[in-house]
Amino acid sequence: MTSQVSRIALPPDYRPSDDEPFMNELQREYFRQKLLHWREELLNESSETVHHMQEESLQQPDLTDRASMETDRALELRTRDRERKLISKIDAALRRIDDDSYGYCEETGEPIGIKRLEARPIATLSVDAQERHERMERTHREE
Repeated sequence: MTSQVSRIALPPDYRPSDDEPFMNELQREYFRQKLLHWREELLNESSETVHHMQEESLQQPDLTDRASMETDRALELRTRDRERKLISKIDAALRRIDDDSYGYCEETGEPIGIKRLEARPIATLSVDAQERHERMERTHREE
């Protein structure tokens, strides 16, 4: 993936602001690095889980201990599955940075906004579009 290569050097204290052009080169690089760091953390946690599960023995003589360990393992696997899906969304966001569509609402084409991207760097919808989407889901669920 081409996103692995840093294109420009960010000033160490750089934070995107609304006072600069939206999704300029610095902002794109800032979010690229933020996404890559997040992805790396998730992958590290995943490999730690695999290592931990390989070391753990299910040969617990006590039935209660074994059941507890299996419950913990199932919970851990569900968490890792959610993180796997999150990594896929991070990869999609990195591709959007590469094709210059990152930061713009998939529904309206309007800027998503720096504050929303800071809070949820994988966001694909503006706050208004996301709220409309969630209202539609609730409406269809209730029918």
